[in-house]
Amino acid sequence: MSNSVITAPSILSADFSDLTGALARIHEAHADWIHMDVMDGAFVPNISFGPKMIQDVGKRTDLPLDVHLMVERPERYIEAFARAGAEYLTIHLEATVHVHRVLQQIREHGCKPGIAIVPSTQVSALAEILDDIELLLIMTVNPGFGGQDLIPRCLMKVTAAAELRREREASFLISVDGGVNRETAPSLRRAGADVLVSGSAFFDAADPKQFLSDLAGEGESRRAR
Repeated sequence: MSNSVITAPSILSADFSDLTGALARIHEAHADWIHMDVMDGAFVPNISFGPKMIQDVGKRTDLPLDVHLMVERPERYIEAFARAGAEYLTIHLEATVHVHRVLQQIREHGCKPGIAIVPSTQVSALAEILDDIELLLIMTVNPGFGGQDLIPRCLMKVTAAAELRREREASFLISVDGGVNRETAPSLRRAGADVLVSGSAFFDAADPKQFLSDLAGEGESRRAR
């Protein structure tokens, strides 16, 4: 794996009345990806946006769209989000019974399949599907709302995922979402995170470009886009 870190601002924390300004901020900060949280009000206690948002953002950026489906029965929506322009399409292990089938469905629709787990799910539960994913998203807060503090024990899950990846000689990326900021990023990088998702901390930063540089680690090379 590369030592560089991918930075992915989460559009969920943007001002939706000024998405043009939010995208300009992301671009000017030299972000690597754009993270997009889709919430249905059932799997998580909040509602965000649907495929049209992905489609509209995709018209205004060349950055990869990292779409995270926090929805029940995601198999119902794979085609719609793939058509909308998702590059990475991540579902939750806890959201559907036939996880392997849905990951295949994602790949068949031309997207890179990802799997996400909430803080109460152990990394070991993923053993049967690690060969079928390109991204593992570890939620370090209980999903549904931005601005939460990272749950410290979730750091051990990042380490466990990195160890399991080495044992399996796998190549999936490890992404972390929840409470990612200047203070928590160094520990996450050392634990093995490849992708750092940041929402409110990024949009609240006085200097967003410097903020992302700090997340990636001073002096570290950035992953080529």
